[in-house]
Amino acid sequence: MSTREGSLEAPTRHPIDWKSPDFYDEVKLNTELHRVYDICHGCRRCVSLCTAFPTLFDLVDESKTGELDGVDAKDFGKVVDQCYLCDLCYMTKCPYVPPHQWNVDFPHLMLRAKAVKYKKGEVRLRDRLLSSTDAIGKLAAIPVVAQTVNALNGNGAARALMQKVIGVHRERKLPPYSPWRFRRGASASQPHAVKDSARTPGKVAIFATCYVNYNEPGIGYDLIKLLDHNEIPYVIVEKEACCGMPKLELGDLESVARLKLVNIPPLARLAREGYAILAAVPSCTLMFKSELPLLFPGDAEVEAVAAAMFDPFEYLVLRHKDGLLKTDFKQPLGKVSYHIPCHSRVQNMGQKTREALQLVPQTTVNTVERCSGHDGTWGVKSEYYANSMKIGRPVFKAMAASDPDYISSDCAIAARHIQQGMGETRAQREHPLTLLRIAYGL
Repeated sequence: MSTREGSLEAPTRHPIDWKSPDFYDEVKLNTELHRVYDICHGCRRCVSLCTAFPTLFDLVDESKTGELDGVDAKDFGKVVDQCYLCDLCYMTKCPYVPPHQWNVDFPHLMLRAKAVKYKKGEVRLRDRLLSSTDAIGKLAAIPVVAQTVNALNGNGAARALMQKVIGVHRERKLPPYSPWRFRRGASASQPHAVKDSARTPGKVAIFATCYVNYNEPGIGYDLIKLLDHNEIPYVIVEKEACCGMPKLELGDLESVARLKLVNIPPLARLAREGYAILAAVPSCTLMFKSELPLLFPGDAEVEAVAAAMFDPFEYLVLRHKDGLLKTDFKQPLGKVSYHIPCHSRVQNMGQKTREALQLVPQTTVNTVERCSGHDGTWGVKSEYYANSMKIGRPVFKAMAASDPDYISSDCAIAARHIQQGMGETRAQREHPLTLLRIAYGL
């Protein structure tokens, strides 16, 4: 069958032809936006996912004709600005994705529109700064600077000025910067016997990520403790830069290519040497597993890294299925409200974090599978803050419903957003890796 309806074929994605001049042709872009928007208008299945689709449908409904032909093409960008490339419409809702003959890939069309906008120079300095996570981290995580930045982020007057000058919402709780970088303190493990399994290599390379390196290095150290406890040898990736996801979301594809040149060679070498590559931020694993292979199709090194890349809990659960994960847990976790980030869901690996946490005796996991609404830097921006809280409202309610002892998400930024949205709560916010470390009594 050529269509997906009535077919057993899985959704597929086409490579992104971002180096073609046609990719940046505004007339051709608007033609494709009109085609896809018209399909979305006729379907409306994704109306509850985010604010991109309600924005589109409101434009149509409020037009003179009540159809897409009544919408000025100049307003097409209003829909693009509301999309933060979570991919959920593609992976969970849209019946018209390839191999359907209509070939709808809404997120990658939004990416194309963002790339055109970036190429035209229609991007704020604020957005360029917020997407430069590695550069900002290197400065903000200097010990004295980190203390100053953290103090300013908690100061009402400073935050009001920040909102006015660069457009970061004054009420958004921002992650602190650590004066101690993960990559500076972490070192390779002592030698262990390598125990390969049918599903996983028995040795690990840790890709630190900007967030773990500069904001919450404790997450990285907890991952190391879990690997040590399970006698899995590891190394820290010798050289790394930002994975490129913030630049991708901005439409700055040339910067994605430059970051790829830094990251892929050392990661590919580790992949060839038989290492599983772990990154404790879902956006980073998604970038290496899916987005880079679509941006650079046929690149053997990119494909090798994609094949070797694992979410930490994906790796640990596979080890458990092969009888190689220790289950000598000493501390129950009680009631855990666990949120699955969008960038975990679209990796199609199942609920591996939930599976791991449920191995801990006397632990109940309340799983919430819905977008939190923060998404990287989108929910930080003053013009999107209210929408991010609105999108997250059902998640805040569901996370609080069980009166949990812990709230947790594989995306540390989403967890902080959820904690803010929940308001007063007795629950502690901990990363799932930290929860597993607590359960082991380490």
